[in-house]
Amino acid sequence: MSWFATLSRLTVLTAVLIMSSAVMALEPTDEQRQAAVESADSLRYGHYADVNFDEAWSQNAFDRYLDILDGQRAYLLQRDIKPFNHLRTELGRVLKNGELDEVFALHQRASQRREARLEWLLDELDQGLDFDFDGNQRLEVDREDAAFATRESELETLWEKRLKNDALSLALTDQDREQVEDALRQRYEGQLSRIEQTEPEDVFGLFMAAVTGSIEPHTAYLSPRQGESFDIQMSLSLEGIGALLQTDGEYVKVASLVAGGPAERAGVLKPADRIIAVGQEDEDEMVNVIGMRLDNVVDLIRGPKGSKVRLEVIPAQAVDTTRSHVVTITRDTVDLEDQAASSEVIELERDGEPHSLGVINVPTFYVDFDAWQAGEDDYRSTTRDVAEEVEKLKEQDVEGIVLDLRNNGGGALQEANSLIGLFIDRGPTVQVRDARGRIQLYGDSEAGTLYDGPLGVLVNRLSASASEIFAGAIQDYGRGLVLGSNTFGKGTVQTLDQLNHGELKLTRAKFYRISGKSTQNRGIEPDITFPSLIDPERIGESSLDNALGWDSVRDVQYRRYGQPEEFLPALKKRHEARAEDNPNFVYLERQSALARKLREQHTTVSLNREQRKKEMEAQEAEQLSLENQRRRALGMEELDEWIDAREDAMAGSHQDGINDDKDDDDEDMPAERAQVLEAAEILLDYAGLAANTRLAKG
Repeated sequence: MSWFATLSRLTVLTAVLIMSSAVMALEPTDEQRQAAVESADSLRYGHYADVNFDEAWSQNAFDRYLDILDGQRAYLLQRDIKPFNHLRTELGRVLKNGELDEVFALHQRASQRREARLEWLLDELDQGLDFDFDGNQRLEVDREDAAFATRESELETLWEKRLKNDALSLALTDQDREQVEDALRQRYEGQLSRIEQTEPEDVFGLFMAAVTGSIEPHTAYLSPRQGESFDIQMSLSLEGIGALLQTDGEYVKVASLVAGGPAERAGVLKPADRIIAVGQEDEDEMVNVIGMRLDNVVDLIRGPKGSKVRLEVIPAQAVDTTRSHVVTITRDTVDLEDQAASSEVIELERDGEPHSLGVINVPTFYVDFDAWQAGEDDYRSTTRDVAEEVEKLKEQDVEGIVLDLRNNGGGALQEANSLIGLFIDRGPTVQVRDARGRIQLYGDSEAGTLYDGPLGVLVNRLSASASEIFAGAIQDYGRGLVLGSNTFGKGTVQTLDQLNHGELKLTRAKFYRISGKSTQNRGIEPDITFPSLIDPERIGESSLDNALGWDSVRDVQYRRYGQPEEFLPALKKRHEARAEDNPNFVYLERQSALARKLREQHTTVSLNREQRKKEMEAQEAEQLSLENQRRRALGMEELDEWIDAREDAMAGSHQDGINDDKDDDDEDMPAERAQVLEAAEILLDYAGLAANTRLAKG
């Protein structure tokens, strides 16, 4: 491109920016100013952390606000930010006094830049795309650590590449030029329309997200509209897909799935999947949601029970954003029955002798609060349902029980305490420390145990909060083995503070194990670790900005029921021998390592069509090779395309837990099913070693 052409484009962009500045500026309302003041007081005097709105905090919050407004450094110039630089040291005063005018003005400047850029993109489309997709250009994938540009020409070069990449990504899905241009026009017009519909509440919400996020990730401001949605979610009456979503740059990411919800039952979504478009069952066109506000995406996905929603998804394991696919989920409500514990018996053979092990799947820690508060005797709860399953398994003479808490994100604290009580004879279960350092001790006060045999707890990165309390207590008491991968690490307690306008979700306390160790940030470390496809750098407390750190308090008095650690060397040796010969375990280990390697390598993408295809094909060839190695070892039919492996995984993923319809010897089982079977093998080893030790001592 000639310097004259570049200058002409910059002139157009500057003109558009000048025109955009005529758009009416948004101003904070009196209610929002008061909400800011009240939030400052709540954060200073109610938060668990020592919140001090000093210059260091102001710097952090200001940078976070800029990240929210322009996280990829693609719109704002340094000269746009310069008039607001004094806020770097004064944002604490702004919040405490409700002086929001300059905060809104900075948002206005960012909106003007974004509007101007989108108008420029649409103008480029009107002129017709003329990309040949050759040459050696590459586009940086993640620019969050880049500096803000000093000149328009820097952003001009960036956006020429971004437009080319957007077009190439669509062209690689076999869309022709007209389809590509139409899809991009819909995307950019949608983003422009959303900017034009921005309201003061949107601006205030973004600023408050910067304020609360600079303190810790579970503290958040909820607007009146968001507070209503939060209440609906807590009552489990939300008619949608049963997925918790969060913003990830310009994308909306699946944070977790609701146990027993439509998405989990369908098995078509996984944590860290990114949703890029949403479509309704009665509409052909799908709405592109890249860059859309999170609550608007939620509104598109939510709908009447029984209706279908289509989602275009980039799988968590996909390295290239062009490798998306469309899934369909039937909307439904989630009730306690969908979250009820269930059990199965796994039959193993050792030295020609049959052995039976029980597995109880615990999706969440639930209780029917309405029935409980009404004084009903037969209210449903996790503890009561698990107790029924334990009795069933005892009647079948199982030699040990595994509690499967994988993907269990927590729930009612009282249920974690009472569930521990099924396996110990009275004692403390968890310590809760508030901001003043006061510690409250919770525990099981009922005498006796329901089950005192060999016990295992299976966890993964999505086991959080109450699940971590349960697993930590079982480990501290020496009551059983914890198996799987490191847990999420959410060891904090939140409450809602009512404001004059909206609500503030506030972290007020931290959980500590009876041994004194925090569950925060580090989570629970298993006694024996299994490989996992969940990337801890993308999912988990330690992956979140400003997460509170790990620490400890004094332990409490409690008696240990056993010394499982004495058997760990022998148990690990036997487990490793089985894992080396288990194609599913080998696959999980290698696939996890490969996914990590590909993510580390994927810092830029080629804008050359042939080179891009080669890089994509090379990455998928590695993934396909691993899958086919697993299939060959299991005697299964090999696949020709990696996309077939993804479809197979989606078809079988909902069977990873309790699976009554599938024989344990079925070679076509999902790879993660191997974890359940291996947990049973380890527990059988443990039961045998413990029994031999008791005989030797007796």
